[in-house]
Amino acid sequence: MAAALSAQAQTPVRTADYIVAVVNAEVVTHKEVEQRAVRMAQEMRNARTTVPGDAALYQQALSSLIDERVVITHARETGVRIDETELDRNVQTIASVNQLTVEALRERLRAEGMDFARFRANLSDQLLADRVRERDVLPRIRVSEADVDAFLGEQRTQVSGEVQLNIAQIFVSVPEGANAATVAQRQALVDMTLARLRSGEPFDRLAKELSEGMERSRGGEIGLRPSSRLPDVFVDTVRNLAVGQFSPRVVRSSAGFHILKLLARQSESALNVTQTRARHILLRPSAGLSSDEAVRRMGEFRDQVAQGKRSFEQLAQQYSEDGSAARGGDLGWLSPGQLVPEFEKAMNALGVGGVSAPVLSRFGVHLIQVVDRRQVALDPRQVREQARNAVRERKFGQTYAEWIDELRSRAYIELRDPPL
Repeated sequence: MAAALSAQAQTPVRTADYIVAVVNAEVVTHKEVEQRAVRMAQEMRNARTTVPGDAALYQQALSSLIDERVVITHARETGVRIDETELDRNVQTIASVNQLTVEALRERLRAEGMDFARFRANLSDQLLADRVRERDVLPRIRVSEADVDAFLGEQRTQVSGEVQLNIAQIFVSVPEGANAATVAQRQALVDMTLARLRSGEPFDRLAKELSEGMERSRGGEIGLRPSSRLPDVFVDTVRNLAVGQFSPRVVRSSAGFHILKLLARQSESALNVTQTRARHILLRPSAGLSSDEAVRRMGEFRDQVAQGKRSFEQLAQQYSEDGSAARGGDLGWLSPGQLVPEFEKAMNALGVGGVSAPVLSRFGVHLIQVVDRRQVALDPRQVREQARNAVRERKFGQTYAEWIDELRSRAYIELRDPPL
Protein backbone atom coordinates (compact mmCIF):
# COMPACT_ATOMS: atom_id res chain seq x y z
CA MET A 1 0.00 0.00 0.00
CA ALA A 2 2.76 2.43 0.94
CA ALA A 3 4.55 1.71 -2.33
CA ALA A 4 1.34 2.30 -4.27
CA LEU A 5 0.73 5.65 -2.56
CA SER A 6 4.31 6.65 -3.24
CA ALA A 7 3.92 5.85 -6.93
CA GLN A 8 0.66 7.83 -7.08
CA ALA A 9 2.31 10.79 -5.38
CA GLN A 10 5.12 10.79 -7.94
CA THR A 11 2.90 10.44 -11.00
CA PRO A 12 2.00 14.16 -11.32
CA VAL A 13 5.67 15.16 -11.05
CA ARG A 14 6.44 13.56 -14.40
CA THR A 15 4.19 16.05 -16.20
CA ALA A 16 4.59 19.05 -13.86
CA ASP A 17 7.35 21.62 -13.80
CA TYR A 18 10.41 20.81 -11.72
CA ILE A 19 13.65 22.38 -10.53
CA VAL A 20 16.71 21.78 -12.71
CA ALA A 21 19.19 24.04 -10.89
CA VAL A 22 19.66 25.91 -7.62
CA VAL A 23 21.80 29.04 -7.80
CA ASN A 24 22.56 30.52 -4.38
CA ALA A 25 19.02 31.07 -3.03
CA GLU A 26 17.40 31.10 -6.49
CA VAL A 27 15.94 28.20 -8.49
CA VAL A 28 15.78 27.53 -12.23
CA THR A 29 12.88 25.40 -13.47
CA HIS A 30 12.55 23.10 -16.45
CA LYS A 31 9.73 25.24 -17.87
CA GLU A 32 11.91 28.36 -17.73
CA VAL A 33 14.69 26.56 -19.60
CA GLU A 34 12.31 25.37 -22.31
CA GLN A 35 10.88 28.87 -22.74
CA ARG A 36 14.36 30.36 -22.94
CA ALA A 37 15.42 27.74 -25.49
CA VAL A 38 12.47 28.63 -27.73
CA ARG A 39 13.34 32.33 -27.48
CA MET A 40 17.03 31.72 -28.20
CA ALA A 41 16.20 29.60 -31.24
CA GLN A 42 14.01 32.35 -32.67
CA GLU A 43 16.71 34.97 -32.06
CA MET A 44 19.24 32.76 -33.86
CA ARG A 45 16.89 32.43 -36.82
CA ASN A 46 16.36 36.19 -36.89
CA ALA A 47 20.13 36.65 -36.90
CA ARG A 48 20.46 33.95 -39.60
CA THR A 49 22.74 31.78 -37.44
CA THR A 50 22.61 28.01 -37.13
CA VAL A 51 20.30 26.68 -34.42
CA PRO A 52 21.92 23.75 -32.54
CA GLY A 53 20.17 20.49 -31.73
CA ASP A 54 17.60 20.31 -28.96
CA ALA A 55 19.97 18.95 -26.31
CA ALA A 56 22.70 21.52 -27.00
CA LEU A 57 20.15 24.35 -27.16
CA TYR A 58 18.67 23.23 -23.81
CA GLN A 59 22.12 23.35 -22.19
CA GLN A 60 22.79 26.82 -23.63
CA ALA A 61 19.47 28.05 -22.27
CA LEU A 62 20.17 26.52 -18.84
CA SER A 63 23.62 28.12 -18.74
CA SER A 64 22.12 31.48 -19.70
CA LEU A 65 19.58 31.30 -16.88
CA ILE A 66 22.24 30.26 -14.36
CA ASP A 67 24.32 33.27 -15.43
CA GLU A 68 21.32 35.53 -14.86
CA ARG A 69 20.65 34.11 -11.39
CA VAL A 70 24.33 34.54 -10.45
CA VAL A 71 24.29 38.17 -11.59
CA ILE A 72 21.00 38.98 -9.85
CA THR A 73 22.04 37.49 -6.52
CA HIS A 74 25.37 39.33 -6.76
CA ALA A 75 23.51 42.58 -7.41
CA ARG A 76 21.30 42.11 -4.37
CA GLU A 77 24.18 41.14 -2.13
CA THR A 78 26.17 44.22 -3.14
CA GLY A 79 23.36 46.69 -2.51
CA VAL A 80 21.96 47.40 -5.99
CA ARG A 81 18.32 48.45 -5.72
CA ILE A 82 15.51 49.31 -8.14
CA ASP A 83 12.99 51.68 -6.56
CA GLU A 84 9.25 51.40 -7.17
CA THR A 85 9.12 54.63 -9.18
CA GLU A 86 11.65 53.34 -11.70
CA LEU A 87 9.87 50.01 -11.87
CA ASP A 88 6.50 51.72 -12.45
CA ARG A 89 8.04 53.79 -15.25
CA ASN A 90 9.35 50.68 -16.99
CA VAL A 91 6.00 48.90 -16.64
CA GLN A 92 4.34 51.92 -18.24
CA THR A 93 6.85 51.83 -21.11
CA ILE A 94 6.18 48.14 -21.77
CA ALA A 95 2.44 48.79 -21.76
CA SER A 96 2.87 51.70 -24.20
CA VAL A 97 5.03 49.64 -26.57
CA ASN A 98 2.27 47.02 -26.62
CA GLN A 99 -0.28 49.82 -27.16
CA LEU A 100 -1.99 48.98 -23.87
CA THR A 101 -2.82 50.69 -20.63
CA VAL A 102 -1.17 49.25 -17.51
CA GLU A 103 -4.50 47.73 -16.48
CA ALA A 104 -4.94 46.14 -19.93
CA LEU A 105 -1.38 44.80 -19.68
CA ARG A 106 -2.28 43.29 -16.30
CA GLU A 107 -5.31 41.59 -17.88
CA ARG A 108 -3.29 40.24 -20.80
CA LEU A 109 -0.68 38.81 -18.44
CA ARG A 110 -3.42 37.18 -16.36
CA ALA A 111 -4.90 35.61 -19.51
CA GLU A 112 -1.43 34.26 -20.40
CA GLY A 113 -1.07 32.76 -16.92
CA MET A 114 1.46 35.32 -15.62
CA ASP A 115 0.88 36.85 -12.21
CA PHE A 116 1.39 40.64 -12.32
CA ALA A 117 3.51 40.60 -9.17
CA ARG A 118 5.74 37.94 -10.75
CA PHE A 119 5.97 40.03 -13.90
CA ARG A 120 7.13 43.06 -11.87
CA ALA A 121 9.64 40.91 -10.00
CA ASN A 122 11.07 39.56 -13.28
CA LEU A 123 11.33 43.08 -14.67
CA SER A 124 13.04 44.26 -11.49
CA ASP A 125 15.56 41.41 -11.83
CA GLN A 126 16.35 42.46 -15.39
CA LEU A 127 16.91 46.06 -14.33
CA LEU A 128 19.13 44.87 -11.48
CA ALA A 129 21.23 42.83 -13.91
CA ASP A 130 21.61 45.78 -16.28
CA ARG A 131 22.61 48.09 -13.43
CA VAL A 132 25.24 45.79 -11.95
CA ARG A 133 26.77 45.06 -15.38
CA GLU A 134 27.26 48.77 -15.95
CA ARG A 135 28.75 49.19 -12.50
CA ASP A 136 31.11 46.19 -12.48
CA VAL A 137 32.08 45.31 -16.06
CA LEU A 138 32.92 48.62 -17.74
CA PRO A 139 35.50 49.71 -15.10
CA ARG A 140 37.30 46.37 -15.58
CA ILE A 141 38.11 47.05 -19.21
CA ARG A 142 41.69 48.23 -19.56
CA VAL A 143 42.92 49.80 -22.80
CA SER A 144 46.67 50.38 -23.03
CA GLU A 145 48.49 52.78 -25.32
CA ALA A 146 49.83 49.71 -27.13
CA ASP A 147 46.22 48.59 -27.75
CA VAL A 148 45.44 52.01 -29.24
CA ASP A 149 48.56 51.92 -31.44
CA ALA A 150 47.67 48.45 -32.73
CA PHE A 151 44.09 49.51 -33.54
CA LEU A 152 45.26 52.61 -35.43
CA GLY A 153 47.72 50.44 -37.35
CA GLU A 154 44.85 48.17 -38.42
CA GLN A 155 42.81 51.18 -39.50
CA ARG A 156 45.64 52.60 -41.59
CA THR A 157 46.05 49.23 -43.33
CA GLN A 158 42.33 48.98 -44.05
CA VAL A 159 41.98 52.46 -45.53
CA SER A 160 45.28 52.46 -47.41
CA GLY A 161 44.48 53.48 -50.96
CA GLU A 162 40.75 53.80 -50.24
CA VAL A 163 38.93 56.88 -51.43
CA GLN A 164 35.73 58.50 -50.25
CA LEU A 165 33.04 59.24 -52.79
CA ASN A 166 30.06 61.53 -52.80
CA ILE A 167 27.61 60.22 -55.37
CA ALA A 168 24.17 61.43 -56.38
CA GLN A 169 21.66 59.12 -58.01
CA ILE A 170 18.38 59.13 -59.85
CA PHE A 171 16.75 55.86 -58.91
CA VAL A 172 13.83 54.17 -60.66
CA SER A 173 12.72 51.01 -58.86
CA VAL A 174 11.67 47.72 -60.40
CA PRO A 175 9.34 45.64 -58.22
CA GLU A 176 10.58 42.17 -57.32
CA GLY A 177 9.16 39.62 -59.73
CA ALA A 178 8.03 42.31 -62.18
CA ASN A 179 6.89 41.09 -65.60
CA ALA A 180 8.59 42.10 -68.83
CA ALA A 181 6.09 44.87 -69.55
CA THR A 182 6.70 46.53 -66.20
CA VAL A 183 10.48 46.31 -66.60
CA ALA A 184 10.21 47.85 -70.08
CA GLN A 185 8.04 50.69 -68.75
CA ARG A 186 10.57 51.48 -65.96
CA GLN A 187 13.43 51.24 -68.46
CA ALA A 188 11.72 53.75 -70.74
CA LEU A 189 11.31 56.22 -67.87
CA VAL A 190 14.97 56.09 -66.88
CA ASP A 191 16.09 56.29 -70.53
CA MET A 192 13.96 59.41 -71.00
CA THR A 193 15.54 60.89 -67.85
CA LEU A 194 19.05 60.21 -69.16
CA ALA A 195 18.11 61.92 -72.44
CA ARG A 196 16.94 65.00 -70.50
CA LEU A 197 20.27 65.08 -68.63
CA ARG A 198 22.17 64.93 -71.92
CA SER A 199 20.12 67.85 -73.19
CA GLY A 200 21.37 69.96 -70.27
CA GLU A 201 18.69 69.73 -67.55
CA PRO A 202 20.15 69.89 -64.02
CA PHE A 203 20.75 66.54 -62.32
CA ASP A 204 19.50 67.68 -58.91
CA ARG A 205 16.24 69.01 -60.35
CA LEU A 206 15.52 65.76 -62.19
CA ALA A 207 16.39 63.76 -59.07
CA LYS A 208 13.85 65.75 -57.05
CA GLU A 209 11.27 65.29 -59.78
CA LEU A 210 11.72 61.64 -60.73
CA SER A 211 13.97 59.71 -58.33
CA GLU A 212 12.40 57.19 -55.96
CA GLY A 213 15.40 57.14 -53.61
CA MET A 214 15.22 58.39 -50.02
CA GLU A 215 17.74 61.13 -50.89
CA ARG A 216 15.56 62.67 -53.63
CA SER A 217 14.85 65.81 -51.56
CA ARG A 218 18.61 66.54 -51.57
CA GLY A 219 18.85 66.25 -55.33
CA GLY A 220 19.82 62.59 -55.09
CA GLU A 221 22.97 63.24 -53.04
CA ILE A 222 23.94 60.15 -51.01
CA GLY A 223 26.71 61.92 -49.08
CA LEU A 224 30.46 61.41 -48.72
CA ARG A 225 31.18 57.78 -47.82
CA PRO A 226 34.18 55.41 -48.01
CA SER A 227 34.06 53.40 -51.20
CA SER A 228 33.91 50.19 -49.16
CA ARG A 229 30.50 51.28 -47.84
CA LEU A 230 29.01 51.78 -51.29
CA PRO A 231 27.64 49.10 -53.64
CA ASP A 232 30.37 47.71 -55.90
CA VAL A 233 28.35 48.59 -58.98
CA PHE A 234 28.30 52.26 -57.90
CA VAL A 235 32.06 52.36 -57.28
CA ASP A 236 32.81 50.66 -60.59
CA THR A 237 30.48 53.00 -62.50
CA VAL A 238 32.03 56.26 -61.20
CA ARG A 239 35.62 55.00 -61.19
CA ASN A 240 36.54 56.73 -64.46
CA LEU A 241 34.21 59.72 -64.12
CA ALA A 242 35.52 63.20 -63.47
CA VAL A 243 33.94 65.09 -60.59
CA GLY A 244 30.72 66.65 -61.91
CA GLN A 245 30.11 64.02 -64.59
CA PHE A 246 27.15 61.64 -64.67
CA SER A 247 27.25 58.06 -65.93
CA PRO A 248 26.82 57.84 -69.69
CA ARG A 249 24.72 54.69 -69.34
CA VAL A 250 21.94 53.54 -67.05
CA VAL A 251 23.10 51.17 -64.30
CA ARG A 252 20.97 48.13 -63.42
CA SER A 253 20.93 46.65 -59.90
CA SER A 254 18.69 44.15 -58.15
CA ALA A 255 16.57 47.07 -56.92
CA GLY A 256 16.07 48.82 -60.24
CA PHE A 257 17.72 51.39 -62.54
CA HIS A 258 20.20 54.10 -61.52
CA ILE A 259 21.79 57.13 -63.12
CA LEU A 260 24.85 58.18 -61.09
CA LYS A 261 26.74 61.44 -60.79
CA LEU A 262 30.11 61.88 -59.08
CA LEU A 263 29.98 64.95 -56.82
CA ALA A 264 33.29 64.55 -54.97
CA ARG A 265 36.25 62.20 -54.63
CA GLN A 266 38.90 62.45 -51.91
CA SER A 267 41.59 60.29 -50.39
CA GLU A 268 40.98 58.66 -47.02
CA SER A 269 43.11 59.74 -44.08
CA ALA A 270 43.46 58.45 -40.53
CA LEU A 271 42.79 62.02 -39.38
CA ASN A 272 39.63 62.38 -41.45
CA VAL A 273 36.50 60.53 -40.45
CA THR A 274 32.94 60.39 -41.67
CA GLN A 275 30.64 61.26 -38.79
CA THR A 276 26.99 60.29 -38.83
CA ARG A 277 24.17 62.04 -37.05
CA ALA A 278 21.61 59.43 -36.14
CA ARG A 279 18.45 58.82 -34.16
CA HIS A 280 17.34 55.52 -32.70
CA ILE A 281 14.50 53.85 -30.88
CA LEU A 282 15.49 51.22 -28.31
CA LEU A 283 13.23 48.47 -26.97
CA ARG A 284 14.63 46.22 -24.26
CA PRO A 285 13.26 42.65 -24.33
CA SER A 286 11.87 41.75 -20.91
CA ALA A 287 9.36 39.57 -19.11
CA GLY A 288 6.58 41.54 -20.81
CA LEU A 289 8.21 41.99 -24.22
CA SER A 290 9.94 39.13 -26.02
CA SER A 291 12.66 39.74 -28.60
CA ASP A 292 10.29 38.58 -31.35
CA GLU A 293 7.60 41.00 -30.20
CA ALA A 294 10.13 43.86 -30.00
CA VAL A 295 11.28 43.12 -33.57
CA ARG A 296 7.67 43.01 -34.76
CA ARG A 297 6.84 46.33 -33.08
CA MET A 298 9.94 47.94 -34.59
CA GLY A 299 8.79 46.76 -38.01
CA GLU A 300 5.47 48.51 -37.39
CA PHE A 301 7.27 51.71 -36.36
CA ARG A 302 9.35 51.57 -39.55
CA ASP A 303 6.22 51.19 -41.67
CA GLN A 304 4.58 54.16 -39.91
CA VAL A 305 7.59 56.35 -40.70
CA ALA A 306 7.73 55.18 -44.33
CA GLN A 307 4.01 55.87 -44.78
CA GLY A 308 4.26 59.31 -43.19
CA LYS A 309 1.83 58.42 -40.39
CA ARG A 310 4.28 59.26 -37.60
CA SER A 311 7.68 60.90 -37.51
CA PHE A 312 10.68 58.99 -36.20
CA GLU A 313 11.12 61.63 -33.48
CA GLN A 314 7.54 61.18 -32.24
CA LEU A 315 7.89 57.41 -32.02
CA ALA A 316 11.21 57.70 -30.19
CA GLN A 317 9.77 60.14 -27.68
CA GLN A 318 6.81 57.87 -26.98
CA TYR A 319 8.36 54.41 -27.03
CA SER A 320 12.17 54.43 -26.80
CA GLU A 321 13.69 53.01 -23.60
CA ASP A 322 16.90 54.99 -24.01
CA GLY A 323 18.00 58.28 -22.46
CA SER A 324 17.81 59.88 -25.91
CA ALA A 325 14.00 59.45 -26.02
CA ALA A 326 13.32 63.01 -24.80
CA ARG A 327 15.39 64.31 -27.75
CA GLY A 328 13.43 62.26 -30.26
CA GLY A 329 16.10 59.57 -30.21
CA ASP A 330 18.83 62.00 -31.33
CA LEU A 331 22.30 60.56 -30.59
CA GLY A 332 24.19 63.54 -31.98
CA TRP A 333 27.26 63.24 -34.21
CA LEU A 334 28.81 59.77 -34.03
CA SER A 335 32.35 58.80 -35.04
CA PRO A 336 33.48 55.32 -36.19
CA GLY A 337 34.08 52.95 -33.29
CA GLN A 338 31.81 54.82 -30.92
CA LEU A 339 28.95 52.30 -31.07
CA VAL A 340 28.46 48.56 -30.70
CA PRO A 341 29.40 46.81 -33.98
CA GLU A 342 25.86 45.64 -34.82
CA PHE A 343 24.50 49.17 -34.56
CA GLU A 344 27.37 50.76 -36.48
CA LYS A 345 27.22 48.24 -39.32
CA ALA A 346 23.50 48.82 -39.83
CA MET A 347 23.88 52.60 -39.56
CA ASN A 348 26.74 52.71 -42.08
CA ALA A 349 24.64 50.80 -44.61
CA LEU A 350 21.98 53.53 -44.63
CA GLY A 351 21.84 56.60 -46.78
CA VAL A 352 20.91 59.94 -45.28
CA GLY A 353 17.24 59.78 -44.35
CA GLY A 354 17.22 55.99 -44.34
CA VAL A 355 15.63 53.88 -41.62
CA SER A 356 17.06 50.48 -40.77
CA ALA A 357 15.39 47.15 -40.24
CA PRO A 358 15.31 46.14 -36.54
CA VAL A 359 18.84 45.62 -35.20
CA LEU A 360 19.66 43.38 -32.24
CA SER A 361 22.52 44.23 -29.86
CA ARG A 362 23.35 43.45 -26.25
CA PHE A 363 21.29 46.50 -25.27
CA GLY A 364 18.09 45.34 -26.97
CA VAL A 365 16.39 45.96 -30.31
CA HIS A 366 17.15 49.20 -32.19
CA LEU A 367 15.55 51.08 -35.04
CA ILE A 368 18.00 53.54 -36.60
CA GLN A 369 17.52 56.63 -38.75
CA VAL A 370 20.43 58.47 -40.35
CA VAL A 371 19.84 62.23 -40.23
CA ASP A 372 23.03 63.57 -41.82
CA ARG A 373 26.70 62.87 -42.52
CA ARG A 374 29.78 65.03 -42.56
CA GLN A 375 33.51 64.77 -43.08
CA VAL A 376 35.51 65.89 -40.05
CA ALA A 377 39.24 66.37 -39.57
CA LEU A 378 40.25 65.17 -36.11
CA ASP A 379 43.33 66.20 -34.19
CA PRO A 380 45.64 63.37 -33.05
CA ARG A 381 44.21 63.41 -29.51
CA GLN A 382 40.69 62.91 -30.83
CA VAL A 383 41.87 60.11 -33.12
CA ARG A 384 43.41 58.24 -30.18
CA GLU A 385 40.34 58.73 -28.00
CA GLN A 386 38.12 57.41 -30.78
CA ALA A 387 40.42 54.39 -31.14
CA ARG A 388 40.35 53.86 -27.38
CA ASN A 389 36.54 53.71 -27.42
CA ALA A 390 36.57 51.20 -30.27
CA VAL A 391 39.06 48.93 -28.46
CA ARG A 392 37.03 49.18 -25.26
CA GLU A 393 33.94 47.98 -27.13
CA ARG A 394 35.92 45.10 -28.65
CA LYS A 395 37.02 43.98 -25.19
CA PHE A 396 33.58 44.09 -23.61
CA GLY A 397 32.55 40.54 -24.53
CA GLN A 398 35.69 38.90 -23.14
CA THR A 399 35.65 41.05 -20.00
CA TYR A 400 31.99 40.23 -19.38
CA ALA A 401 32.67 36.49 -19.79
CA GLU A 402 35.55 36.66 -17.29
CA TRP A 403 33.33 38.52 -14.81
CA ILE A 404 30.61 35.89 -15.11
CA ASP A 405 33.18 33.13 -14.57
CA GLU A 406 34.33 34.83 -11.37
CA LEU A 407 30.77 35.17 -10.08
CA ARG A 408 30.07 31.51 -10.91
CA SER A 409 33.20 30.38 -9.08
CA ARG A 410 31.95 32.08 -5.90
CA ALA A 411 28.32 30.97 -6.23
CA TYR A 412 26.56 27.87 -4.98
CA ILE A 413 25.29 26.04 -8.07
CA GLU A 414 23.53 22.70 -7.82
CA LEU A 415 22.30 20.92 -10.97
CA ARG A 416 19.43 18.50 -10.47
CA ASP A 417 18.38 15.51 -12.57
CA PRO A 418 14.78 15.35 -13.82
CA PRO A 419 12.40 13.31 -11.66
CA LEU A 420 11.95 9.65 -12.57
